[in-house]
Formats: sequence, structure tokens, C-alpha cells
Amino acid sequence: MSASELVLRETLGPVRRLTLNRPDRRNALSVELLQELVGALEQATDDPGISVIVLRGEGKGFSAGFDLSGGYTGPRTIWSDRERLRRSNRALDEVFNTPLPVIAQVHGFAIAGGADLALHCDFLVCARDARIGFPPVRNLGVPPTNMWLYRLGPQMAKRMLLTGDSITGAEAHRLGLAMESHAPEALDDAVLTLANRMAKVGREMLIGNKHVLNRGIDLMGRATLARIAETEDAVAHTAPPALAFRERVGEIGLAPALRERDAAFHPDPPGLVP
Repeated sequence: MSASELVLRETLGPVRRLTLNRPDRRNALSVELLQELVGALEQATDDPGISVIVLRGEGKGFSAGFDLSGGYTGPRTIWSDRERLRRSNRALDEVFNTPLPVIAQVHGFAIAGGADLALHCDFLVCARDARIGFPPVRNLGVPPTNMWLYRLGPQMAKRMLLTGDSITGAEAHRLGLAMESHAPEALDDAVLTLANRMAKVGREMLIGNKHVLNRGIDLMGRATLARIAETEDAVAHTAPPALAFRERVGEIGLAPALRERDAAFHPDPPGLVP
């Protein structure tokens, strides 16, 4: 196993396993991490011995979202904000368009931008007790890519994005957001079993079939919707609730402000599916 600062890389036969490596920051998606992840995906694609990629997180969860530290309360215009979102979305596009199949292995949590990252992978396989959702819709804006529509359908996407509620991995599986859910201790083996089964198919066949299916999703408007979402998210960042939240972050810090915001939504709702 070789390690870089932000992404761990393992070769397990025909499978390349990449691990987000910021456990002290709940694997928050910084610009540097996303750049390194794109490089790791390209490296795996260029290796003729690799057929499938697995993406997971180190520590307690997959990822808690985009890194909001470092100038989060600083000045912005709608246009500079939209450009910032476009650049971060470009990294997610690279994940979606990676020629090899990519499996998101989610444990603990995939929240906000962390959920976005998982949804740009081809498959989401999760622990039954994982939490998946996009709570920033409560006061910060809209998901800046909005893969939720394509993975959940209109009604359930609205159910999640008009409340900010999250769901368990087991619920995600029953809704079709996740392809499989497993006991946490069985997750590694389940993901590698799936990855190795895919790797029995010829590499060229995997690449060709994924390319056709992804272009089908693009014909449904994925890339266009992401550009619309970028603008709507940037506009929403100037709305009174977002401005008040940024001020509150400056007063008490990000984590306490998030807990304060989400307190009104506790306890969690009953399961969204039986």
C-alpha cells in the first residue's frame, strides 16, 4: 500500500481501492483532496491491470461534505461563488466520467458534499447504519449538482431536499439510492466481492458499457442540471437565512452553528420506507 497525504491507494488484484484520508476533519472535501482524488482515479484508469475502483473513507465515515473552513465567512459575490462551485463540481464530473466502474463504499456518514461524491460513483454500497443526506438545504442553498433526481426520482428527491432529512443505509437500499446495504463488519468483503465479480468482465467491455450508460444519463440532462444548480446555489448563499447562518458561524463556530440549526429537526423522522 502506498499513501499520499490525502488519499490512500491500494492495489488488490484487479481492484484499486482509494481511501479519503482526512479522518480528523471527517474526510471533508477540500480543493486539495479533490485534486488528489482525480489524480488517483486517472492513475487507476491508466493502469492496464486495474478494472474496478473502490472509493471509501478513513475513520468514522465516508465524508461529511465540502470543507467549509478557510474563509467561509469571507466576502463573496454570486459570480465568484458560482465559479467556486463550478470548479468543485468539475472534480465530481471527473468521478462520474472515470472510464472504469467506481463503487462508493459508505460507512458512518455521507452527508452534503460527501453524499454528492458518493452519488457520482456508479454504485453506492453502504453499511445499514450509515446516514446519508443533504442537511445544508435547510439554510445554505441547494445541492450544486443534484444527482439526487437521477438516483431517487422526483418525489423522493423532493422529500429529502425539502426537509434536509437523512436516511439510513438500509433505507437507502430499499429506496434504490444504494444498490446494497450490509452489516458494517461485512461491508469490506461485500464490496470487494462485487468489484472482483465485475473484474471478471473484460476491461474494454466495462469501459464501453459504462460510457454508453453515462451518456444516457447525460441525455437526461445531468450536466445541464448541474450548471443550473450551481447558479441557484450561489444565489441561495445570499438569502437571509444563509447570511444569518454565516454570521452565527462567526460568533460561535461552525460545528455549534450546525448543531443549533439541526436541533429543530430532532428527533429524526420515522423511517421513510417500511
